[in-house]
Amino acid sequence: MALRVLAALLASLVLSLHAHAAEPVYPPGSRFGFEPAADMQVSRRFTGFERPGGGATVSVVELPPQDYGTLTASFTAESLKSQGLTVKNREEITLPDDRKGILFTGEQPIEQPGAPTIAKWVLLVADPSVTGLVIGQSLPGVETEQTMRGMLTSVRVRAALTVDQQVAALPFRVTETAGFRPVRVLAGNSVLYTDGPKDQMMSLEQPILVLAEAVQPPLPADQRDAFAKAALYSNQTMKDFAIERAQTFRQAGADWHELVAPPTDVPSGMPVVVSQTIRFKPDGYFRAVGVVKSQDREAMLPRFRKLVDSVEFP
Repeated sequence: MALRVLAALLASLVLSLHAHAAEPVYPPGSRFGFEPAADMQVSRRFTGFERPGGGATVSVVELPPQDYGTLTASFTAESLKSQGLTVKNREEITLPDDRKGILFTGEQPIEQPGAPTIAKWVLLVADPSVTGLVIGQSLPGVETEQTMRGMLTSVRVRAALTVDQQVAALPFRVTETAGFRPVRVLAGNSVLYTDGPKDQMMSLEQPILVLAEAVQPPLPADQRDAFAKAALYSNQTMKDFAIERAQTFRQAGADWHELVAPPTDVPSGMPVVVSQTIRFKPDGYFRAVGVVKSQDREAMLPRFRKLVDSVEFP
């Protein structure tokens, strides 16, 4: 009788522990969830988590499943050191749901005079449908080895999200697609739209429109024009930019900046038109960039603008 009572108590304890285990938190649109450290929150700047006061981050990148083997072979102590990471320990571990993983622990100096060396963790996660590359880092004294290791190794992988589910998780909402459809969501804060049957586009076979939100300190009004032009010129796949139209305006209580330019697409040598619209916010900005063949500009530019004008923010 005593043994049966003890067994029942143990079973009850196990059930209680499972019932109170922390649920994984998934960054918007990500398949990888974690039990975050007490002072870590989902980041608005990248896919992952960060400490609000700064000093520690955990980011995650989703890669094709076959990349696990490639990364496992290429992530040697020598190759990682060439990228600045000195590996102190490498271990193969078993993650929740019996997934395989490899955890690298080390440190990496910040390339600034007098800057401290940061502690760093790199975790490769194997799953039949996806590979996870998880990177944690902390300034000295901000997070402990135990805390960061516990967070990274708590990783869970959920089923693939549909494009619509990923779009719904974005930090903004498109209320009028103007005939475009979303084909890809990146980093939980940007989305690619197109018009046409193909999801993979070569040589601008179809028009594309990319929407993205960035979090950063507010930009003074007198720096916004230069910022917008620099953002436009940063596209390395285009050349011979000539600003055709540049304007600022107020809309929905916010400041906007719009540029239209007809550069040349480098891979194809084709003349194109680029439309860039930026909405400046107190905590960053929202940017929309549309690209279309020159001969289709009259039909597409108004549609780009219609979709962008429909975007709502929480």
